[in-house]
Amino acid sequence: MRAFLTLYGSLDSTTSTNEKVEAMQSYFSNVPPEDAAWALYFLSGKRIKRLAKRSDLKHWLVEASGYSQWMIDECYESVGDFAETAVLLTSHCTVPDPKAVEIKLSNWVEQKLLPLNDLAPDQKSETIKGWWNGLPLNMSFIATKLLTGGLRVGVSRLLLARALSNSTGLSKSIILHRMMGHVSPSKDMFTALVDPDTSFSQVSQPYPFFLASPIEKNVGDLGLRNKWIAEWKWDGIRAQAIRRKGKTFIWSRGEELVTERFPEVDRACSHLPDGTVLDGELIGWKKNVLSFSSLQRRLNRKNVSKKLLEEVPVRLVCYDCIEYNSHDIRNRPLSERKQILSRIIQRANQTNLTASPIIEATSWEELKLRRTESRARRVEGLMLKEINSVYETGRKRGHWWKWKVDPYTIDAVIVYAKAGSGRRANLFTDYTFAVWSDDNLVPIAKAYTGLNAKEIHNLDRWIRENTIERFGPVRSVPPKHVFEIGFEGITESKRHKSGFALRFPRILRWRKDKGPIEADRLEELRRLFFPIS
Repeated sequence: MRAFLTLYGSLDSTTSTNEKVEAMQSYFSNVPPEDAAWALYFLSGKRIKRLAKRSDLKHWLVEASGYSQWMIDECYESVGDFAETAVLLTSHCTVPDPKAVEIKLSNWVEQKLLPLNDLAPDQKSETIKGWWNGLPLNMSFIATKLLTGGLRVGVSRLLLARALSNSTGLSKSIILHRMMGHVSPSKDMFTALVDPDTSFSQVSQPYPFFLASPIEKNVGDLGLRNKWIAEWKWDGIRAQAIRRKGKTFIWSRGEELVTERFPEVDRACSHLPDGTVLDGELIGWKKNVLSFSSLQRRLNRKNVSKKLLEEVPVRLVCYDCIEYNSHDIRNRPLSERKQILSRIIQRANQTNLTASPIIEATSWEELKLRRTESRARRVEGLMLKEINSVYETGRKRGHWWKWKVDPYTIDAVIVYAKAGSGRRANLFTDYTFAVWSDDNLVPIAKAYTGLNAKEIHNLDRWIRENTIERFGPVRSVPPKHVFEIGFEGITESKRHKSGFALRFPRILRWRKDKGPIEADRLEELRRLFFPIS
């Protein structure tokens, strides 16, 4: 663990990209592959789930520290990080074992952390309290971070690939490709990841996704219209469908293998030729596009009922072909890949597997008119792709743009506030907004992005000076300040008092020119809502 603790300290103490890469390069070059595998797993944002409930951890922290629950809650609210809170509150009673850091990271995870799942509650409690009271503070902190799944140190997958590239001599693109997919951390996994044999591949392995950037200029500045392909920006789940060696694998952009959740797409993909990888969007489709909330009913379900399959059938609308006849064709021009995609889809001839249509428009002005159809089509806008573009890795600007329609907006009143977490733990940055229903304000959305630093501090000061009631970490405030809230869609919701939920709500601006009585009414939202068809 000593090397991993040093690595974490180095990453956490700098904002320099080069210093982060150098620290990781040194680590991966000097630790055994089984340790490197687990470090890569945690640093890439993955975590071991369900080791302990947060409510249980808080209760055990009361016992380990000797402090009351209210004291722990107040400290956590102030600090904003459970691992840091636990270490600070148990430091006075810790008798650290200096030899504890000599255990390998892989052994700690596999012999200490993972076995927690098999322990009875009282055994788990004693084990974790033993960590807080017997490990050196930095190791106790990391152990708690791994326990709660909160190990974040500003390291992106691209930086990890860069560090591994520097330490192995392999290109970043090869490393990024090999990092894709759900792989169990192990010595063999890491050895294969850095194997100089570039023919390495796994049957189920997806490619890194190419992501578009929001267009921030006039589309006419992109040049000639005929140099760009336009298609609808579908509102679903980005996915890759892989057909290799007679098997189908469907991966979400979040690197979840979701094949079992979409059996109709799985069956359709069985008609693809071996050695094919398609990039597209999983969309609810019944005569026409279904709303995203319909698609959500299909998520996180391994066993989909016949009724749900009939109510929310799903298809894969494909944008691109990135592997053909078992050859990586990402470096071929988009126009050529589109032709290959069209032939593959036509031959498969499956309702649940279609190609995303190219939008016909001879000029940018005509395309702007087509974009106005987006809401009616239940899409988010347009995608613009350079006709000769290759399929890049990550968000490379300049070749693929997303031209979304303007968001829906409402004016709403702030009624509740909660402190943020991490660096925002001492500021009220999580807000609840409400609209009028008759003479009452009804909460409609929570948002925490959109204000600048000065506005956050001014609002924080006002919240502290005007708190009406406290409900744990939440404070209620008088209805005074109005904000314009942007959102992508609206759905019915039985969990919300208003009866609706907003999709991706965020603050667009502080409406200091409006009083609370001028905020929108619930009827406005009802007019925006369209039922699921």
